[in-house]
Amino acid sequence: MMNTTRISALLAAVTLLACTPALAADMAAGQAKVKEVCQACHGLDGNSQSPDYPRLGGQHADYLAKALRDYKSGARKNPIMNGFAATLSDQDIDNVAAYFAAQPPVVHTKR
Repeated sequence: MMNTTRISALLAAVTLLACTPALAADMAAGQAKVKEVCQACHGLDGNSQSPDYPRLGGQHADYLAKALRDYKSGARKNPIMNGFAATLSDQDIDNVAAYFAAQPPVVHTKR
């Protein structure tokens, strides 16, 4: 019985930690930053109409935040994204990542 309680508590703690960045994010600020920085290439909802740009809508917030932080630090190389990410604060990154994560992904099927 004690193991079940410990496992349940551990799972609850992990779930809470995984959700914390999204809970701390400001979706309205994320949308405003997307309009200012990201929309031209990725679209307002993160579902670019151009095959040249990745679709970000519905991606995991932690993945998006890590990618942006890696672009900002230079660990991930792309001259365009490195420049845009350099202008973002840590809070901006969390807000943008949470905003894009909350958007529905576009799924294309082959005809």
